[in-house]
Amino acid sequence: MKPTFIIAEAGVNHNGDAVRARALIDAAVRAGADAVKFQTFRPDLLVTRSAQKAQYQKAQTGSDQSQHDMLAALNLGDDVFRDLSQYCSAQNIVFLSTPFDAESADFLASIKVPLIKISSGDLTNLPLLRHIAALKLPIILSTGMATLGEIEASVHALEQAGAKRQDITLLHCNTDYPTPWHDVNLRAIDTLRRAFDMQVGYSDHTTGIEIACAAVALGATVIEKHFTLDRNLPGPDHKASLEPDELTSLVQSIRHIELAMGSGRKTPTASELPNRAVARRSLVAARPIRAGEVFGPDNLIPKRAERGLSPMLWDHVVGRIACRDFAEDEPIEL
Repeated sequence: MKPTFIIAEAGVNHNGDAVRARALIDAAVRAGADAVKFQTFRPDLLVTRSAQKAQYQKAQTGSDQSQHDMLAALNLGDDVFRDLSQYCSAQNIVFLSTPFDAESADFLASIKVPLIKISSGDLTNLPLLRHIAALKLPIILSTGMATLGEIEASVHALEQAGAKRQDITLLHCNTDYPTPWHDVNLRAIDTLRRAFDMQVGYSDHTTGIEIACAAVALGATVIEKHFTLDRNLPGPDHKASLEPDELTSLVQSIRHIELAMGSGRKTPTASELPNRAVARRSLVAARPIRAGEVFGPDNLIPKRAERGLSPMLWDHVVGRIACRDFAEDEPIEL
């Protein structure tokens, strides 16, 4: 089993502050994440000036401000992202960012990101899908809000534009922040795997860490989880994000689950083999038995005795003749 690729999703939780963005990288490194991911966009290419914010964004940031103005305030320039990429390299963590337009995708490719993440909102953005596929980088495609038919069309578009199927990973996702438990639908991970025969991960927007951990047990190869330095900070995504200590717990829990998944072969493990002699029973004398007596229910009993014949041999032993005297509790021999 390959290690789960854990993406600590910083997103826009830097609130437009480059210093806070670096602090988020530091927190992801301390937590043991494989990658830290941001969001790269040009507000004028992403949203109209009159577009409203999503309901969860309004709930966290109010409804007076337009989506364009909110994103403009959360934007980091290319120079900052270039610096953050170099900082990640120095800290030995993978730098990633989701591009929301072709210019941003080209910029990320120019600073040598190892893969491109496509957001759920752009799963139906055919021009951007084609542009990203032409970059010839591995792709993670988030599937929130999508039907199987829409996912199939998107994967087909990526392949037609030059992406290799084996280089595309699908992420099951629900885009409500935070996602209600009853809408998580973790079984969709297996549905996607069977439907597309591709690597499937999970982008988690629930509170806490247990759902992401469950996704790993179900075979998710990538886990993406929002995190923040402080859930009380202003901004659209902080409330549905983990704080640094929780991110650390998530990474540790996933690594424990990976170890616990094992090979799938049912056989005694090295750690439990010594317990067989202690926990399993053997056939012993229920009372003193004289040589020549017939073994039966009146003089045999299974007890923990560390050695002797297994009770699974009961039918083989009952009716046999005692070859010698046996003291009470002495293991039986034939």
